[in-house]
Amino acid sequence: MTGSMEQLYQQVILDHSRERHGAGSGGPDAPPPSAESFQVNPTCGDEVRLRVHLREGAAAPIIDRVTWDGTGCSISQASVSVLTDLVAGADVATVDRVTETFRALMNNRGQPLEDDREEILGDAAAFVGVARYPARIKCALLGWMALRDALAQAVTAPPQAGER
Repeated sequence: MTGSMEQLYQQVILDHSRERHGAGSGGPDAPPPSAESFQVNPTCGDEVRLRVHLREGAAAPIIDRVTWDGTGCSISQASVSVLTDLVAGADVATVDRVTETFRALMNNRGQPLEDDREEILGDAAAFVGVARYPARIKCALLGWMALRDALAQAVTAPPQAGER
Protein backbone atom coordinates (compact mmCIF):
# COMPACT_ATOMS: atom_id res chain seq x y z
CA MET A 1 0.00 0.00 0.00
CA THR A 2 1.37 3.41 -0.94
CA GLY A 3 1.93 6.16 1.58
CA SER A 4 -0.75 8.33 0.01
CA MET A 5 -3.33 5.51 0.25
CA GLU A 6 -2.39 4.93 3.87
CA GLN A 7 -2.88 8.65 4.61
CA LEU A 8 -6.25 8.59 2.85
CA TYR A 9 -7.34 5.56 4.87
CA GLN A 10 -6.21 7.23 8.11
CA GLN A 11 -8.22 10.32 7.19
CA VAL A 12 -11.36 8.22 6.56
CA ILE A 13 -11.01 6.66 10.02
CA LEU A 14 -10.43 10.04 11.68
CA ASP A 15 -13.39 11.61 9.87
CA HIS A 16 -15.74 8.82 10.94
CA SER A 17 -14.49 8.89 14.54
CA ARG A 18 -15.23 12.63 14.73
CA GLU A 19 -18.54 12.63 12.85
CA ARG A 20 -20.09 9.38 13.93
CA HIS A 21 -22.77 8.33 11.45
CA GLY A 22 -25.75 6.64 13.06
CA ALA A 23 -24.73 7.69 16.57
CA GLY A 24 -27.59 8.29 18.97
CA SER A 25 -30.91 6.61 19.55
CA GLY A 26 -32.94 8.81 17.23
CA GLY A 27 -34.61 10.66 20.10
CA PRO A 28 -37.55 9.92 22.40
CA ASP A 29 -40.07 9.82 19.54
CA ALA A 30 -38.06 7.35 17.46
CA PRO A 31 -39.69 3.96 16.91
CA PRO A 32 -38.23 1.11 18.95
CA PRO A 33 -35.54 -0.97 17.26
CA SER A 34 -36.23 -4.43 15.91
CA ALA A 35 -33.35 -5.65 18.11
CA GLU A 36 -30.27 -4.38 19.89
CA SER A 37 -26.96 -5.72 21.09
CA PHE A 38 -24.52 -4.48 23.71
CA GLN A 39 -20.90 -5.54 23.21
CA VAL A 40 -17.75 -4.82 25.21
CA ASN A 41 -14.12 -5.30 24.29
CA PRO A 42 -12.63 -6.38 27.65
CA THR A 43 -9.10 -5.80 26.39
CA CYS A 44 -9.46 -2.03 26.09
CA GLY A 45 -12.91 -1.17 27.47
CA ASP A 46 -14.59 -0.14 24.20
CA GLU A 47 -18.38 -0.47 24.38
CA VAL A 48 -21.16 -0.27 21.81
CA ARG A 49 -24.93 -0.58 22.04
CA LEU A 50 -26.18 -1.08 18.49
CA ARG A 51 -29.82 -1.02 17.41
CA VAL A 52 -31.11 -2.53 14.16
CA HIS A 53 -34.29 -1.13 12.64
CA LEU A 54 -35.78 -3.44 10.01
CA ARG A 55 -38.02 -2.03 7.29
CA GLU A 56 -41.64 -2.80 8.03
CA GLY A 57 -43.69 -4.58 5.40
CA ALA A 58 -40.70 -5.86 3.42
CA ALA A 59 -41.02 -9.40 2.06
CA ALA A 60 -37.50 -10.23 3.27
CA PRO A 61 -35.69 -8.55 6.17
CA ILE A 62 -34.10 -5.29 5.03
CA ILE A 63 -32.20 -2.97 7.33
CA ASP A 64 -33.88 0.40 7.37
CA ARG A 65 -31.19 1.91 9.58
CA VAL A 66 -28.73 1.24 12.37
CA THR A 67 -28.33 3.49 15.38
CA TRP A 68 -25.78 3.15 18.13
CA ASP A 69 -24.15 4.61 21.20
CA GLY A 70 -20.68 3.80 22.37
CA THR A 71 -17.44 4.80 23.94
CA GLY A 72 -13.94 3.81 23.02
CA CYS A 73 -11.03 4.43 20.74
CA SER A 74 -11.26 6.11 17.36
CA ILE A 75 -10.96 2.75 15.59
CA SER A 76 -13.99 1.21 17.29
CA GLN A 77 -16.10 4.34 16.90
CA ALA A 78 -15.15 4.90 13.26
CA SER A 79 -15.77 1.26 12.40
CA VAL A 80 -19.36 1.39 13.70
CA SER A 81 -19.90 4.67 11.88
CA VAL A 82 -18.74 3.16 8.59
CA LEU A 83 -20.87 0.05 9.01
CA THR A 84 -24.04 2.10 9.52
CA ASP A 85 -23.53 3.65 6.08
CA LEU A 86 -22.76 0.31 4.45
CA VAL A 87 -25.77 -1.64 5.68
CA ALA A 88 -28.60 0.91 5.49
CA GLY A 89 -31.09 -0.36 2.91
CA ALA A 90 -29.36 -3.73 2.54
CA ASP A 91 -30.95 -7.16 2.86
CA VAL A 92 -29.66 -9.70 5.37
CA ALA A 93 -27.71 -11.74 2.78
CA THR A 94 -25.85 -8.62 1.66
CA VAL A 95 -25.09 -7.62 5.25
CA ASP A 96 -23.76 -11.13 5.95
CA ARG A 97 -21.50 -10.89 2.88
CA VAL A 98 -20.21 -7.44 3.90
CA THR A 99 -19.63 -8.60 7.49
CA GLU A 100 -17.72 -11.69 6.40
CA THR A 101 -15.63 -9.63 3.99
CA PHE A 102 -14.73 -7.19 6.78
CA ARG A 103 -13.75 -10.11 9.03
CA ALA A 104 -11.57 -11.45 6.21
CA LEU A 105 -9.90 -8.04 5.91
CA MET A 106 -9.18 -8.04 9.65
CA ASN A 107 -7.66 -11.53 9.39
CA ASN A 108 -5.49 -10.63 6.38
CA ARG A 109 -2.56 -9.24 8.42
CA GLY A 110 -2.69 -5.78 6.88
CA GLN A 111 -2.78 -6.95 3.28
CA PRO A 112 -5.57 -5.71 0.99
CA LEU A 113 -8.17 -8.18 -0.28
CA GLU A 114 -8.80 -8.86 -3.94
CA ASP A 115 -10.31 -5.81 -5.66
CA ASP A 116 -13.79 -7.32 -6.06
CA ARG A 117 -13.97 -8.22 -2.36
CA GLU A 118 -12.52 -4.91 -1.20
CA GLU A 119 -15.02 -3.03 -3.36
CA ILE A 120 -17.85 -4.51 -1.26
CA LEU A 121 -16.43 -2.73 1.79
CA GLY A 122 -16.50 0.87 0.61
CA ASP A 123 -14.98 3.06 3.34
CA ALA A 124 -14.51 -0.02 5.56
CA ALA A 125 -11.53 -0.95 3.35
CA ALA A 126 -9.74 1.91 5.14
CA PHE A 127 -9.27 -0.40 8.13
CA VAL A 128 -6.79 -2.63 6.24
CA GLY A 129 -3.88 -1.22 8.24
CA VAL A 130 -5.57 -2.01 11.56
CA ALA A 131 -5.08 -5.72 10.86
CA ARG A 132 -1.32 -5.24 11.31
CA TYR A 133 -1.96 -4.63 15.01
CA PRO A 134 -3.60 -7.71 16.56
CA ALA A 135 -4.67 -5.82 19.69
CA ARG A 136 -6.66 -3.37 17.55
CA ILE A 137 -8.54 -5.95 15.47
CA LYS A 138 -11.07 -6.47 18.27
CA CYS A 139 -11.64 -2.70 18.35
CA ALA A 140 -12.48 -2.65 14.65
CA LEU A 141 -14.71 -5.75 14.89
CA LEU A 142 -16.71 -4.72 17.97
CA GLY A 143 -19.54 -2.96 16.14
CA TRP A 144 -19.66 -5.67 13.47
CA MET A 145 -20.17 -8.32 16.17
CA ALA A 146 -22.94 -6.21 17.68
CA LEU A 147 -24.55 -5.91 14.25
CA ARG A 148 -24.40 -9.66 13.69
CA ASP A 149 -25.93 -10.34 17.12
CA ALA A 150 -28.71 -7.73 16.77
CA LEU A 151 -29.55 -8.89 13.27
CA ALA A 152 -29.77 -12.52 14.39
CA GLN A 153 -32.18 -11.46 17.14
CA ALA A 154 -34.24 -9.33 14.77
CA VAL A 155 -34.76 -11.98 12.11
CA THR A 156 -35.59 -14.75 14.59
CA ALA A 157 -37.89 -12.69 16.83
CA PRO A 158 -41.62 -13.28 16.50
CA PRO A 159 -43.43 -10.41 14.75
CA GLN A 160 -44.73 -7.64 16.99
CA ALA A 161 -48.36 -6.56 16.90
CA GLY A 162 -49.00 -4.68 13.67
CA GLU A 163 -46.00 -6.23 11.84
CA ARG A 164 -47.82 -9.23 10.35
